[in-house]
Formats: sequence, structure tokens, C-alpha cells
Amino acid sequence: MKIELHKITVRELTNGYVDNAENGVKAYGGKLDVRPPYQREFVYKEKQRDAVIDTLTQGFPLNVMYWATRDDGTFEIIDGQQRTISICQYVNGDFAYMFRYFHNLQPDEQERILNYELQVYICSGEESEKLKWFKTINISGEELAEQELRNAVYAGSWVSDAKRYFSKNGCPAVKIGSDYLTGSAIRQEYLETAISWISDGNIETHMGNHQHDPNAAPLWQFFQSVITWIETTFRPTKERKKIMKGVDWGMLYKNYKDKVIDTQKVDAEVKRLILDDDVTKKTGIYPYILTGKEKYLSIRAFTDAQKLSAYERQLGICADCGEHFMLEQMEADHITPWHEGGKTVAENCQMLCRDCNRRKSGK
Repeated sequence: MKIELHKITVRELTNGYVDNAENGVKAYGGKLDVRPPYQREFVYKEKQRDAVIDTLTQGFPLNVMYWATRDDGTFEIIDGQQRTISICQYVNGDFAYMFRYFHNLQPDEQERILNYELQVYICSGEESEKLKWFKTINISGEELAEQELRNAVYAGSWVSDAKRYFSKNGCPAVKIGSDYLTGSAIRQEYLETAISWISDGNIETHMGNHQHDPNAAPLWQFFQSVITWIETTFRPTKERKKIMKGVDWGMLYKNYKDKVIDTQKVDAEVKRLILDDDVTKKTGIYPYILTGKEKYLSIRAFTDAQKLSAYERQLGICADCGEHFMLEQMEADHITPWHEGGKTVAENCQMLCRDCNRRKSGK
């Protein structure tokens, strides 16, 4: 791989700058692809963006940028997208710095910025080499999320189309699924969730298998089906949506979409579990109702004082096998199981040896 250092002025960089949203961002006379398939959307906050412009106006050195050549003689940004867009947007008049837009500056001030020289390393080589370099140089700075790196490795028609649905503020996935997903669409977390749902967590395998598909319509259709199932099956209220966010709905949809679910019965059970102080993880309520597995609820544990009190009451004897054990060899257990109405209170606590407790709980 060949790497050469070039000095490019802000005037040259911003020449021909255009942001066509879905169709990408171009600069450097239309020869620079500012947002290749593996790059993130613009994520700089105002403070970071202003810091870039402050560096230019004071003539301080800006961190080096990295471009890669393409077969047609054009370039794509490997590192420096955020700085490039900040510069281009300012010169284009999209925002003001220190209450002054670029067109408000005096001619000599404008010239000083336009003549500022940026240091750009331009590399040429195989795609695999460029992507490997991309990962390496992005270790520092605005760290990439895992899905952003996956987008780089599996760049192609499928990723480009999938990002239309899942990777922008206000994208279709945000409009219909924001009540049920955590994270940020712009940081690719919505896309990551959707792929995880459809692939049972095998994200890389799924992306590799579909990398060169002409579009990501099946993924989008699956996502819509999951959201529709949630809303028609559970008819969530604004309050209930707070405990539905971040649930692995893809798994639940696959396992229970064909089962008839009594919505009224579920609603009553949700209400009961929300009011149960022993349920410490309210976001596990819906998975518990569908699967019956208490692990989703993180039932409140007995305190050390309650354990010691039960141990002393039992004289160290396991309530199941009748053998004597040291306190540290025993575990607390509900006398009346929680799912049968037993509470996590001292009166309902008994001590079992580890083997008996595991055998009883099926661990």
C-alpha cells in the first residue's frame, strides 16, 4: 500500500461541496466522497465543531486527515469526515462561529481561512488494506461503535440500503420503533439491533451472507413485522412503553408470533408485576410473561441479615437434606416460591446447601 502526504487548502477542500443527504456528501471539486458506505453520519456536537473552526482561525495545526484513492481517480475519506464536514459547512454558511457566519468575515479573514493548509495522507492499495488501515487509525479520536466497524468490513449495496431505514435521525425505524429500542440510530445502534433480531445475534454472519444483495428490504420488512406484533398484541400505553424499551423483541416475536395471546390477561399481569417490589428489573416483565422464566425479573434477593437469621433459626441445618453446613456453604431460598405469591421477607426465608438449592431451582 502506498501512502503519500499532501497539503490541501481549505479553498480546494470546500470547492464543490454539496450534501445530498441520501446520495452522499461531496467536496474537493466533486472528487472527494466525504461519506463512503462505512462512514458514520455527522456526529460532532457544537463544541467540537466550533473547536475545528477555532483552530483554523488561529492558524493552529489541525490533526492530519486520511484519504484513499479509488480506481476512477477520485478519493474517499478514511479518517477526518467530522472535521471535513465542519469546515465545509462553515464556509458554506450553514452555521456561525462566535456569532459570525463566514460571509460576515472581513475579506482578509476569509482569505486566511481559505488559504489554511490541511495535511492529508492519501493511500492507494487493495480494499482489504484500506479497510484495515481504516480500523487502525480510528482507534483514537471519536471511537467507532462496533456496528460502524461492521459497516466498514461489509460495505456494499446491502449496507447502503439498510442505512436508509435504520441509520439517520428521523429515519423510518426511528419513527416506528423508538419506543422499543435503546441507543442511537445515527451511531448505527438501531441497525445493529435489527440485524441481531433477524439473525439471532449472528450479526457478522448475516451481514456477510447479504453483503452484495441489491437491497435490505427483507430486513426492513422483518423489523416492521416485529413492531406491528408488539403494538397489536400488547397495545402498550405511554407508561408501559418505558418498560418495553430495550427488550429483545426479535426473539420474542420469532417464538410467540403464532400463539394467541390474551391481551387482557397480559395487561393484568403486567400491572401486578409493576407493583411487586420484589421485581427489581421491570424491563423483564414482558419476557417473563411470555417465557415464564424468572431470570428476566431479577427477583429481589434476601439480605445478609435475613440469611443469617434463617441460618441461626435452622442451627445450620439444610432445610432439604438435613445435613449441617457452614453459612458460606448455604444459599437463601423462598419457602413459598415467589411465583406462588411468596415474598422476599425474613419469614419466608430458608437456608439450603448449594446442591439442594441448585437441584430445587433447576440450575
